[in-house]
Amino acid sequence: MGISPGPPWEPSMFQTLYSYFWWERLWLPANLTWADLEDRDGRVYAKASDLYITLPLAFLFLVVRHLFETYVATPLAGLLNVKEKVRLKATPNAVLEKFYAATSKHPKQADVEMLSKKSGCTVRQVERWFRRRRNQDRPSLLKKFREASWRFTFYLIAFIAGMAVIVDKPWFYDLREVWKGYPIQSMLPSQYWYYMIELSFYWSLLFSIASDVKRKDFKEQIIHHVATIILISFSWFANYIRAGTLIMALHDSSDYLLESAKMFNYAGWRNTCNNIFIVFAAVFIITRLVILPFWIMHCTVFYPLDLYPAFFGYYFFNFMMVVLQSLHIFWAYLIIRMAQKFITGKVVEDERSDREETDNSEEEEEVAKNGPLSNGHPVLNNNHRKTD
Repeated sequence: MGISPGPPWEPSMFQTLYSYFWWERLWLPANLTWADLEDRDGRVYAKASDLYITLPLAFLFLVVRHLFETYVATPLAGLLNVKEKVRLKATPNAVLEKFYAATSKHPKQADVEMLSKKSGCTVRQVERWFRRRRNQDRPSLLKKFREASWRFTFYLIAFIAGMAVIVDKPWFYDLREVWKGYPIQSMLPSQYWYYMIELSFYWSLLFSIASDVKRKDFKEQIIHHVATIILISFSWFANYIRAGTLIMALHDSSDYLLESAKMFNYAGWRNTCNNIFIVFAAVFIITRLVILPFWIMHCTVFYPLDLYPAFFGYYFFNFMMVVLQSLHIFWAYLIIRMAQKFITGKVVEDERSDREETDNSEEEEEVAKNGPLSNGHPVLNNNHRKTD
């Protein structure tokens, strides 16, 4: 008895979807087909199948990251005196834990009083329990330092490699060269590896985002990673490689500065952190709010129309560029807020991060609202640090 081949419509439906997805009019200008981009006469072109390798490479990045954080970042943290903070754990309490997990991590005063009656604890004990429970969920300083160290290392190497890939190319100096001969533009080995490594890294960031330090812009980070992956992949499919390498190098030019500023911040080197942050802010604003929209996006929006009519791929690519640019404006707003704090003499912190909440910092917040406290009660003097 033979094996059933399955419903007769399955292969044809798959073939139809496949044909629609790779329809030349979606990806290529008019009068061009995929046959025009087949390897011949020593010319090599980008192929969609090339990107399959980025998924296993992404998992390899996760392995390398684990080894780097364990054997490089952790000893470096020790040298810079970045240490785990001792956090007092919340005592097990089923009533409070249930409310914490199911209702809110920040109970209102009425909830605190209700929980006090249910759990048999005093109001102050309930408040202290929630402070300590929130602390347990916050990432440690060492985790933040190791994550920043890994990203700093990659972004710095990627920026140097990216500049090596594009600095000797004519389109680095004359953006009209980006489209010269498009799409019949042969792919260079350096471009291939630059693309594979960058795309693999962003896949790895997307895979690890749930376990990484969660910041206030968590949703924006997901949008950024997805948009970046789509842009890199699409530019590869449509042979927008010259524009793609310029965009990737431009983004890497400021990212390593931010990560290095974080590292020094976590190590307590405030002046060094602030000075690097000033440089980062300047580079970010110049590259993301000036060069990208007024040079690169001008290049991708207007120059192609001199060569061929607009097609779906043209609109899609530039739409994704607008999505990225919107995120850049959002992050520029946060950077400017941090710059204002720096100018006014306040400590510069990453606006995207929740403030480190220890027992001390919690009590400082209460001091600001209600006056100095000791074990939950007002005191006359609070010059000494408290460990609760």
